[in-house]
Amino acid sequence: MNSISIRRHEIMLQPESARVIIRPFIPTSSEKIGAIIGRALDLSDEEVIGELQAVCHEFDARHYDIETLLMEHYMKVVRHISTPSPLSRDRELLIGALFSGEYSLESAALFNPSIVAHPDQSGVPDGGLRFIMSLRATGEGHISSIEFRSGEIDSAGDIVLDPVSRYVAMPNIVLNPTYRKKSFILKFHEMGFNNLFVDAVIAPLGAEFTRTALNDSVAKVEREMHPDTHEHRRTLECIQWLADSNYELSFSSKLSVSERIIFPVSLNESNGIEDARFVRLTEDDGSTLYCATYTAYNGKAILPQFIETRDFLHFRVLTLNGTAVQNKGMALFPRTIDGRYAMLSRQDDENLFIMFSDNLHYWNDPQLLLGPAEVWESVKIGNCGSPLETEAGWLVITHGVGPLRKYCIGAVLLDLNDPSKVIGRLKYPLISPQGIEREGYVPNVVYSCGSLLHGDKLILPYAMSDKFTAIAGVDLKELLVAITKDHGVKS
Repeated sequence: MNSISIRRHEIMLQPESARVIIRPFIPTSSEKIGAIIGRALDLSDEEVIGELQAVCHEFDARHYDIETLLMEHYMKVVRHISTPSPLSRDRELLIGALFSGEYSLESAALFNPSIVAHPDQSGVPDGGLRFIMSLRATGEGHISSIEFRSGEIDSAGDIVLDPVSRYVAMPNIVLNPTYRKKSFILKFHEMGFNNLFVDAVIAPLGAEFTRTALNDSVAKVEREMHPDTHEHRRTLECIQWLADSNYELSFSSKLSVSERIIFPVSLNESNGIEDARFVRLTEDDGSTLYCATYTAYNGKAILPQFIETRDFLHFRVLTLNGTAVQNKGMALFPRTIDGRYAMLSRQDDENLFIMFSDNLHYWNDPQLLLGPAEVWESVKIGNCGSPLETEAGWLVITHGVGPLRKYCIGAVLLDLNDPSKVIGRLKYPLISPQGIEREGYVPNVVYSCGSLLHGDKLILPYAMSDKFTAIAGVDLKELLVAITKDHGVKS
């Protein structure tokens, strides 16, 4: 029986269809693109001005700087245009509008949250905490992206969310990002490429190199070595693919937290960025870095990816390396243990594993940590975000799947000095779906991607049936007592 005090806050984050971005809406057929452009070129100047004014009147208030977005999309089709004289800016913008479409980011769901302390705690009252919450937003076509919310928790544990903006904006993609040579080589070897063409491209580059330097090296190899086999051509193509999968994003500091959206960029995440698990990592030198693992999905396969940021304005997205980088649910510990990074993972879609590494981006040798024990988690278990450090041990919020695919949230305690040792485990769910929580896109599910500790409370945001998001406050002392009272741990 659950005797732990749990406060379900009167907060519910619901999908808002009016929060939209403008995406390219460009046919794959060159003939169709040409036909659309032709009809735009046939309009008189007066018709162009009138049509563009109508577009701006209808859509301008829904977006920041709509003209810049339309011009970006015009530039994507400009190579299909051949006219004896330059086009007017109005005609260019109208053509851009013809190849644009609105996309509602969260029209289907707003769920699977994680929460971390905000990097800026200035002005917060004593005993309070400002936070940032990440959310998985899902829209048309079930494409997922990352959204953010912010708010404060006061000394009594009351939570107030900051107002959510009507607008959303995508970041600028840094056109000339930098790469780490060691990680780049490791990943490429894991992909099965280890030949003279790889060495020829990578050898001249520095320990950190830019995309421009990489492109120049690829072009030089193509000129000098003349790749003449499928393997060689495939090698050079995959070098570019790997570079595309590692990128940098930058938001304007003028945007509020809720206005920042990370939408899929690379091909391996074209169908979604799923279930980001953010954690505030404290390095051995005392510096902090916000990190997140997420699942990139291209419609056929999944790939664990990694995000780094210090300010939630500038983000670096990276591929992870190592044989243990697979499946979903990788969750990083918030500090090193005996000088090594630690990560939870789920290698087999059933059990919970732990692994250690000297390199934040390279993971091997997972160890089985624990498996299903109770009926409510007897189908499979996983984590609900990064472990939380308490005096009693590492608190891991878990999820378990039981009869009729019902997802419940549980808790496990790991030894502080050796987190491969389980020292306590809840025999019953901490939170089970009840009432409205049972109804949604995927019924009978409660799930989280990360929580935090504040005073004597566990602040646990959680998704309800892959549709909405709520927040619970849990008495930490009662939770730890309940976890440790039974030392007969099953694993």
